[in-house]
Amino acid sequence: MKLKLTAVATAILCSHAVVAESKNEMETIEVTGTYLSVNKSNSIKSPTPIIDVPQSLSIITAEELTQRGMTSVSDVIDYTPGVNTSQGEGHRDAIVFRGVRSTADFFIDGNRDDVQYYRSFYNVEQVEILRGPNALLFGRGGTGGILNRVSKKADLSSDFTTYKAALNTFGGYNTEIDLNYVPSDTSAVRINAMYEHLDGHRDFYDGDRYGFNPTARFELMSDTILDVSYEYINHERFIDRGVPTGTDGKPVEAFKDIVFGDPENNYNDLDAHVFRANLEHSFSDNLKGNFNAFYGDYDKVYSNFYASGYDQASTPAQVTLDGYIDTTLRQNLILSSNLVSEFDFGGLGHVVIFGAEYIDTASDQNRFNPVFSSTGNDKEAFTIERPLNFNGFSGVNADGDSITTEFSALNDDTRVELQVTSLYVQDEIEITDQLDVIVGARFDSFDIEVFNAKALETRTRKDEEISPRAGIVYKPQENISVYASYSESFLPRSGEQYANINGDSNRLDPDVFENQEIGVKWDFTTDLSFTAAIFDNKKSSPEYDDNDAERLVVVSSEFSGFELQLSGQVTEEWFVSANYSSLDGDYEETGNKPRELPENTFSVWNAYQVNDKFGLGLGLTYQDESFIDNGNTRVLPSYTRVDASAYYNLSEDLRIQLNLENLTDELYFPNAHSSHQVTVGAPVNAAITVIGKL
Repeated sequence: MKLKLTAVATAILCSHAVVAESKNEMETIEVTGTYLSVNKSNSIKSPTPIIDVPQSLSIITAEELTQRGMTSVSDVIDYTPGVNTSQGEGHRDAIVFRGVRSTADFFIDGNRDDVQYYRSFYNVEQVEILRGPNALLFGRGGTGGILNRVSKKADLSSDFTTYKAALNTFGGYNTEIDLNYVPSDTSAVRINAMYEHLDGHRDFYDGDRYGFNPTARFELMSDTILDVSYEYINHERFIDRGVPTGTDGKPVEAFKDIVFGDPENNYNDLDAHVFRANLEHSFSDNLKGNFNAFYGDYDKVYSNFYASGYDQASTPAQVTLDGYIDTTLRQNLILSSNLVSEFDFGGLGHVVIFGAEYIDTASDQNRFNPVFSSTGNDKEAFTIERPLNFNGFSGVNADGDSITTEFSALNDDTRVELQVTSLYVQDEIEITDQLDVIVGARFDSFDIEVFNAKALETRTRKDEEISPRAGIVYKPQENISVYASYSESFLPRSGEQYANINGDSNRLDPDVFENQEIGVKWDFTTDLSFTAAIFDNKKSSPEYDDNDAERLVVVSSEFSGFELQLSGQVTEEWFVSANYSSLDGDYEETGNKPRELPENTFSVWNAYQVNDKFGLGLGLTYQDESFIDNGNTRVLPSYTRVDASAYYNLSEDLRIQLNLENLTDELYFPNAHSSHQVTVGAPVNAAITVIGKL
């Protein structure tokens, strides 16, 4: 049943105020309202407690990531309401925020992080997931939500060194170190570094990831702090785009161990250099400001072959492969600043945020398709076997003929110059002690120029959009808030990755998205919170075509649903995080259901402290069936996965931890990219981790 906002709301802000606190900082997870990094979200810019924010959000701290064995964005999403994962073609994070698919709504310390890759958590203080349109604070996109990573900063308080090393049953392993040095009362240096070797349950899967992130903090004056940071990222991995679907529309389980690709030429390689600087200054007790500079230089290539066609009824032993190689060179310069002022005026209290942002992006991208010697085009049929007779651009096709191929057909080559100038203002008005009103708007000037090297033409487009936001928060008691909000966001016709504005795109206005949300947040105690939200979201944006995974078509859709969450310490020994979401939606043109929109998702995680040294964890995540394609002919089956953990403190400074995933060894398919590219979930596996402090 489609939920409308005229219904009475049970609603939420996911006050996931979870932090680890113990004598050795490595024991039970406790909820507390005293820490800025948890009690107030870094994403929302203003000093507003989570309970007073008229929007759904979730926060996962670094300690919770470690205890629950979460090493990827998809791990976090599995235990977060209102969101689910998409495949991302095997080379990038991809999230479905309340039914809206996104590969670009990612941020680091509030800065846009839109290059497509898999993000790691080695240098992350917390992960914040905001749901609903977020254009006022983040600009274009953010239709269904955004994910922001808050990075670890140098700490002026003390010297410390922590480390972590893990090994899993597939043969993968990783090491991390976090070193903080305080040479003086006004300066500190912190170094986070990681190396990870990837291995998995699917043939040929491997890879290596490196991360190196030194940061420094300087207290220039008692009221002025400067943070500077450099990060080097190098990620390389095998690309696996899963298995095809059969006549019943479901993934073919018999193919669960077969990789449909080229072992030598399915790969992703990212090399990036990221610089960040942030200057914070307190002009007075009631006026604070910051200036932020961000520069990222990214060099990425991904090459892949995948199953593009399979007819189980006519040719059950044959699969058709397609492929391409894609290169992206991107430089992002982001300059932003904001002022936050708290004052009384007209008998009312005000918290006003005024901000400005400038983005200059240069992005070159090209794609080459393969040309098979046998067909003269980019597709070829192979006999289904393990492994396929196709390796290193050569093999034997389904007819028994020897074939070769190479990436020689230019599909597209575009050179993009983008400038975005933004101004925004928001006022949180305290009408009474129980009633707050939030109003604000953002102005964006989005100016893009695209040179299409293949067509030898240049196109330009300039959009100027105003994105409003309004909300009301009523608190009948200090620990209970009821809110309602309305917001808008937009997406230019150049899309998430603004690769081109071909066809009519340079003449069409941006898509505008509307979101309405009603919610309630209830902190039963300082350690236990219940939250809920009901929402309605309308959008019109590009979706991948059912029959061509490289082609985008514009479709209009509407989503509605509700979310529930209980999070915190039930007792001193027992921590629980329980989430439920119900989602509904349809395409206006056809009445079909949007792809990868499970009607019901549920997750629960329990952590129990047996004694001072020993603790256990048990979790479950359930995802309802959903459609893989817009035509609703292909189905992603429902699944339930059980996870568990145990840890033992050998001393105050050394812990050994075991994390188990898919305890019941269920065969499941968590997400997909297109009709014949369905991800195969991992079987039962374990990771053993040593966590220490020097």
